[in-house]
Amino acid sequence: MSLHHHEHHLASSAALRDFVLGMSDGLTVPFALAAGLAGAVDSTGIIVTAGVAEIAAGAISMGLGGYLAARTEKDHYDSEERRERREIEELPHVEAQEVGDILRAFGVPEAQVPAVVDGIRQHPERWIDFMMRFELGLEKPDPRRLVQSPLIIGGAYALGGLIPLTPYVAVQYVPQALCWSIAVSIVALLVFGIFKAHFTGQKLLRSALQTVITGSLAAATAFFLARLVR
Repeated sequence: MSLHHHEHHLASSAALRDFVLGMSDGLTVPFALAAGLAGAVDSTGIIVTAGVAEIAAGAISMGLGGYLAARTEKDHYDSEERRERREIEELPHVEAQEVGDILRAFGVPEAQVPAVVDGIRQHPERWIDFMMRFELGLEKPDPRRLVQSPLIIGGAYALGGLIPLTPYVAVQYVPQALCWSIAVSIVALLVFGIFKAHFTGQKLLRSALQTVITGSLAAATAFFLARLVR
């Protein structure tokens, strides 16, 4: 008889985090903007025009933010990698001692430490990778992130932003369009909250309520402030 052990890990990746970031803001900000405009103007055309402009600007801004974050991560890694390479070339004994300290911290028996250190020193590139991972705690960034991150964040923002705006395209009467926008946005926020909880390990109900409450408060605040100013 054989026993099979199955491990269940959370499926959380950089692409998923980018999608969650973009969709979260995309569902909330345009929803609040459209609700605020609905409290101040009587034309769905104005709301749609302003909403589309905001979605475009927001998607570009979020996308650029994702690109800059990915570029900063890569530049930081490259800088630290060059420093580690220089130290290994100029101060190999010091770096070897640091490898030994790391191995001891992981519980490697003292008698085995010299052999493991010598084995690592035989492969300079792997030595550098070892130091980057276990001394500095840095993982080599995927170069594709420079393109993928801004596209995913910006695309998710645009997709999320179109959901609360669509009723204003389909319905000409602003109060009725606002009601439909609130309804579809709450459903979308609820579904998004459940989706996020599924992939991040949060409690489904808690995550769903958090997203709904956050989006609803933002929209309600914008609506009543616009009413007050009007």
